[in-house]
Amino acid sequence: MTAQLSASVAGLGFWSPALPSWPIARDVLLGSAAPPAAPPARVAARLLAPTERRRASDTIAVALEVAASACEMAKMDPRSLPSIFASTHGDLPINDYMCSTLASTPLLCSPTKFHNSVHNAASGYWTIGTGCVKQSTALTAWTYTFANGLLEALVQAVADDTPVLFVAYDVAARGPLVAISPSAGLLAAALILDPRRRAQDLRPRLSCRIEGEPQIGAPPPVPPQWADILPDNAMRQCLPLFCALARSADSTLLLGLSTGCRLAVAVKGAAAAGHDE
Repeated sequence: MTAQLSASVAGLGFWSPALPSWPIARDVLLGSAAPPAAPPARVAARLLAPTERRRASDTIAVALEVAASACEMAKMDPRSLPSIFASTHGDLPINDYMCSTLASTPLLCSPTKFHNSVHNAASGYWTIGTGCVKQSTALTAWTYTFANGLLEALVQAVADDTPVLFVAYDVAARGPLVAISPSAGLLAAALILDPRRRAQDLRPRLSCRIEGEPQIGAPPPVPPQWADILPDNAMRQCLPLFCALARSADSTLLLGLSTGCRLAVAVKGAAAAGHDE
């Protein structure tokens, strides 16, 4: 067992085609609202200038949307926040395009699609769109991506005593990649983790520690209010934590970090989740 890392959740972002914001996702889970009758077909990528917006893929657009929403809820300047961008597979449609084009007509490979194929493309567009020059990390850990990204964000927040933006996202697989990197639809979520305590802090707080043993049993189930309308996306790893935050209930989750260890996450004082302070 390791030392415990703690931080308050200052801001939240969430996006899927059926649940295109955190307030909507929370209200649907709690039964106080129905999913939108006509959900948006694509994320607007409102943060980007028109030139960058035309070049941005769905992967980039959805990551930036939830990151901007989390900053708005936290009332924090995006330029002030170090960031962690985590994706299980990266941009699978663009990788499929790259592979098929290189195999058939390599001289016709698009430079724009090529620069969007790298794993840190979303974090790069974020720094361009916000003008942020703080450190930014892009990571993947296969089926353990969300827990490893959360741990990295907590470590940076506690070590530097500063809020950190954590963004997790994945998109649908395409072509032959479907068989080896399965993922459907769009799903993205974001947290701003603030290690600083303050008087009368009503924000939900996460306390995490690494346990040197594998996760036992299946992860917490996703409630039917979400499970029936969210695609089988690779970033469904994030849903148990966001369910706990939406329900405003104290709980403890076990998230796999690797085949040999897990992250125990205690959610405390979540009464203010999703509400203005």
